[in-house]
Amino acid sequence: MGLFSNVTERKALEAKMKEAGRLPQGQSATLKWPVLHTGSLPRFDPALWDFQTWGLVENRLKLSWNEFGALPRLEIVSDFHCVTRWSRFDNHWAGVSAKVILERTRPMARARYVLVHGDANYTTNLRLADLESGDVLFATHHDGAPLAPEHGGPLRLVVPKLYGWKSAKWARGLEFLEADRRGYWEERGYHDRGDVGKEQRMWE
Repeated sequence: MGLFSNVTERKALEAKMKEAGRLPQGQSATLKWPVLHTGSLPRFDPALWDFQTWGLVENRLKLSWNEFGALPRLEIVSDFHCVTRWSRFDNHWAGVSAKVILERTRPMARARYVLVHGDANYTTNLRLADLESGDVLFATHHDGAPLAPEHGGPLRLVVPKLYGWKSAKWARGLEFLEADRRGYWEERGYHDRGDVGKEQRMWE
């Protein structure tokens, strides 16, 4: 009965989101939050953790866990779309707006791209314009609870308009660049931009 109920609920959600125009082409709704990442879970030690910015910036940042936690907070609700074709709706995120980091580090005029660095040697590339969007944040909490390690805790970048691999888990820093530089999955054939609306999954 439970399995049948979950299937029915999922299909009802999928129909509702499709009617509302929130289910992107090629995606299916999920009630769960699947765990997908490369490598093992990194160990978090708040005494050793830091977040840095470097490259084409006027002010390099190096923030401890406590300093990062003292930055102005932002809460948003957004949908999450994985390139493996599932979508999770109405996620409640809390953390620090990417705009706060940009205001403090002040990218130089010739900076056009950002390489996001995370633990486990993970990287992903973004256009600076995508990072400047008001719904992009570095999340510490999800649905009212601290972000779990398997979902990118203690800190995960969230970029709702792009596929989930762009929302880097275990975020530790931003490198500002003049020219685009591909990250981990982009080097393996994933699209440089990853726009959900345009179904930019892989390079053709």
